[in-house]
Amino acid sequence: MKNFNSRIYLYIAAAGLLLILGLVVFYTFAPVVKGDGTHYVYIDDDDTQDSVIAKLQPYSHTAGMTGLNTMIRHSQYGRHIRTGRYALHPGEGAFTVFRRLKNGQQTSMRLTIPEVRTMDRLASVLSRKLMLDSAAIAGALLNVDTCQRLGYDTCTIAAMFVPNTYDVYWNVSIGQLLERMRREHDRFWHGEREALAAELQLTPVEVCTLASIIDEETANIAEKPLIAGMYLNRLHEGMPLQADPTIKFALRQFELKRIYNKLLTIDSPYNTYRYEGLPPGPIKIASIKGIDAVLHAARHDYLYMCAKEDFSGTHNFARSYREHLQNAARYTRALNERGIR
Repeated sequence: MKNFNSRIYLYIAAAGLLLILGLVVFYTFAPVVKGDGTHYVYIDDDDTQDSVIAKLQPYSHTAGMTGLNTMIRHSQYGRHIRTGRYALHPGEGAFTVFRRLKNGQQTSMRLTIPEVRTMDRLASVLSRKLMLDSAAIAGALLNVDTCQRLGYDTCTIAAMFVPNTYDVYWNVSIGQLLERMRREHDRFWHGEREALAAELQLTPVEVCTLASIIDEETANIAEKPLIAGMYLNRLHEGMPLQADPTIKFALRQFELKRIYNKLLTIDSPYNTYRYEGLPPGPIKIASIKGIDAVLHAARHDYLYMCAKEDFSGTHNFARSYREHLQNAARYTRALNERGIR
């Protein structure tokens, strides 16, 4: 009888152990994500284990979250939280998700560099997409030493950015990001583009500077090489570019519809009515279409252009100043008729 009772207790203990083990296995490998879609959790420097759990909660099944919560709280995770953008895939168990968080196995993201006019604006856009503060980004882009280390100055740094889409990590540091952009710039220019720039006797920065002006002159891709050719003609003739977009940049008044003579007196190196040659640097992050328009500029003898009076966004080109004045008069009349100030 005694042996029988011992066996009963042993069976009960074994059953209890199996039950506990089963529960552990169940909660450890229970799926975490609700639904069929992949979700992303962003963990930053300020997060604690409690805030990480709170970020995971909205996407999680009760069972999977119970297992994940237990592993997070009963491990060293809270002392070594790894920042990043983490994917939560359908069907993944709590242990898989926990291991990814613990080991910092984050998922990269697609970052598109925008064609913005100022570095402050670039900093603002990037800070909304990355784990970076806009002030820190702007500070780096306006820092003389940082720009020099990358091979630029605070006026030319915009030329380093090629407006493409790149795979990066959400928690990339500002230093890592800028080095990545420098490498992408070098890769973009290496070979044919660099050779074409040399044929024009321009550096890549100068090409980007001219391209940025052309981008601001027109959104018409087919017309960009024509405008590029005209500005190159003016440069070769030693004439000032007299590009209205550079006045807007100098004034930081990008909304201007008309450029009056009184605005042309601003004493700025970006005033291409007052100073010959290219301005000190790009007036925006130049588009790839704009860059290639300069490198493949149309060959012609135009020296002047004026926006068409039909407001199509294209231009009338002229070889002589007299012809240009006639084009300008038609455009001015159209502006006045529409009451555009």
